Amino acid sequence: MRMVDLIAKKRDGKGLTKDEIDFMIDGYTNEEIPDYQMSAMAMALYFQGMTTEERVNLTMAMVESGDQVDLSDIQGIKVDKHSTGGVGDTTTLILAPLVASVGVPVAKMSGRGLGHTGGTIDKLESIKGFQVELTAEKFNQLVNQQKVAVVGQSGNLTPADKKLYGLRDVTATVNSIPLIASSIMSKKIASGADAIVLDVKTGSGAFMKNLDDAKQLAKAMVDIGNGAGRETIAVISDMNQPLGHAVGNALEIKEAIDTLQGNGPEDLYELCLTLGSQMVYLAKQADSIEEARAKLEDAVASGKALEKFKTFVSSQGGDASVVDAPSKLPQAKYVIDIKATHAGFVKEIVADEIGIAASMLGAGRLTKDSQIDLAVGVVLQKKIGDQVSEGETLVKVYSNQENIKEVEEKIIEAYSIKAENTTQHSLIYDIIH
Repeated sequence: MRMVDLIAKKRDGKGLTKDEIDFMIDGYTNEEIPDYQMSAMAMALYFQGMTTEERVNLTMAMVESGDQVDLSDIQGIKVDKHSTGGVGDTTTLILAPLVASVGVPVAKMSGRGLGHTGGTIDKLESIKGFQVELTAEKFNQLVNQQKVAVVGQSGNLTPADKKLYGLRDVTATVNSIPLIASSIMSKKIASGADAIVLDVKTGSGAFMKNLDDAKQLAKAMVDIGNGAGRETIAVISDMNQPLGHAVGNALEIKEAIDTLQGNGPEDLYELCLTLGSQMVYLAKQADSIEEARAKLEDAVASGKALEKFKTFVSSQGGDASVVDAPSKLPQAKYVIDIKATHAGFVKEIVADEIGIAASMLGAGRLTKDSQIDLAVGVVLQKKIGDQVSEGETLVKVYSNQENIKEVEEKIIEAYSIKAENTTQHSLIYDIIH
């Protein structure tokens, strides 16, 4: 078998067999196939696409290129949740204890962040003492005992995907549905989940700006998951404005605590209930989505979800007293109000611009080696559809630097305020089974 023949085959729009895909991924991972040939293949895939069978075979070849997490010691059906990113995406911090509080085992591996804010792991490190590195034995033990543990990704998971992603980034082939879907699903499957719930974002703060593209990606990932023997569903949700109010590491921890107390932002709580209901249903801890949702609502109302968060934090070495005393979280020196320059209704918030403003404060990494300031970020006081008076606060900025002129300009530019309220806004666009 020769790589040049496989490139020609795909260039001409023909399908690749499992053996051919295995040969290609194995050869590239082991550096027997050079970058220039894989670049040609990536471009052929970009233009010619792949069938569902090819996508499943590509995903599983990447899964098998490295280590696979063994969660077989954990009792029950393990359901993983993955979000395609966004601005102010605090869902894992809420969902992990919420879903665990109704008996679903949550064995979650999360990453660090590059971009607007830190990843889930960085956010959890806002809590003093929280340990994000656990042995496999300790991780499994905690999930069996407490139903929940969250650790950083480690080991040699999907090396083929890491190598191919780096190549796509410099060959203008990132925006390929088959390659995006296979990349995401290879990591989820290698992480050992029995079932997967996907939160696919669309809008100005999402990777997929267009709803039709988001639906294509969601369907591709659902087909791959089901084809690989993992029951998979996707929720397509809005990212035309930041989710919730907070964008920043410690600020998002506080917002997660508020939400588990029943006092969080309406959109963040609703999305967590939607995703969580699917997780509980797939874990067979409810006979319907409606029953699953009722269980989650009761867990918040009764305080069970908040208690589970405390147990989760303390079991991983963190100071659980932050739940009752959020002032123990990292605090910024300055809180600066960004005010509206004129009255009206919020028509649009460019989510990406708010995210960039947070990163300018130090809430995110610009490079892998950047140090995150866990205390800083922004908290939105007004969202799409809200009425605003001239001089009223749009956003509170939490900063460790007093001069934030560029950040203020970025936030003002992100807000569009119009005289009339004509906005029609949806949170959940579709659920794909």
